[in-house]
Amino acid sequence: MQNENKLNWFALDVEVDSAAAEAIEFGFNELDASGTEINNLGLKPAETMHVIGYFNELPDDETVKLNLTEALRIYGFSADAIRGTSSRKIGDVDWLFEWKKHWKPTVTAKFIIAPTWENIEDSDKIVIYIEPSMAFGTGTHNTTQLCLKTIEDNFTDEMSFLDVGTGTGILAIGAAKFQISDSKFQIVGCDTDETSIKIAVENAELNETENIEFYVGSISAETPNYDFVCANLTIDVIIPLLGLLIEKSKQLLVLSGILKEQENVIVAELGKYGIENQQIETSGEWISVLITK
Repeated sequence: MQNENKLNWFALDVEVDSAAAEAIEFGFNELDASGTEINNLGLKPAETMHVIGYFNELPDDETVKLNLTEALRIYGFSADAIRGTSSRKIGDVDWLFEWKKHWKPTVTAKFIIAPTWENIEDSDKIVIYIEPSMAFGTGTHNTTQLCLKTIEDNFTDEMSFLDVGTGTGILAIGAAKFQISDSKFQIVGCDTDETSIKIAVENAELNETENIEFYVGSISAETPNYDFVCANLTIDVIIPLLGLLIEKSKQLLVLSGILKEQENVIVAELGKYGIENQQIETSGEWISVLITK
């Protein structure tokens, strides 16, 4: 039987001004890339970088151009930041092996998010092990770390927790790691992507946090209220759900997946619901917004 990690992959390589590399990664994310790589990450600064997006099937040229141009605009760059593009078929690649070469543990104030092949010993931090089944949701992104910081600073053992757009389940697992084994308070993660939920369940089992309930779907009028609600999405997804997110959070609501330049937009939207005071944290080009009731 063929290794399930091995698939035919296509690589889209964009040479871009170094300052705009994160914008291209964001654009690849919006194009539903299965993974991204910056080829000189960790090396000496250079004028340009090659940002590579990996796809099961390449999107058409016009779609790529539109998405990358919009991503550059959001980050404050023009399309001229792109110096060149190329694509290639990379064939039968062991995706897990590729991740082993590049992915190292992410350390926050109280957590270490680590791939399963890393042996974390003698640490007073809470360790979350993640299988690299998909590129996004490995704990390395600024928005994930902003949400983890909010959990570190505010979540207590006596809170129920809802993670909307749970992805690989890191935030729900992080909350569950704070709870004692017989805690009666519910932790739930939901995502509209069925594959993400499958991976989240596997990661919860890996971390021995099987008390988390995961389901395919989103928040709705029938969703129960939770003490702590986290929505690490994008602003275009958050705004239509904002009323429900506010309604369903009893104590704390954290929103992320929002770019710094979109801060005024989310603040204005919150103002429509009478929320004038919020705590904003920044990491790179991203922010999180904490609403305390």
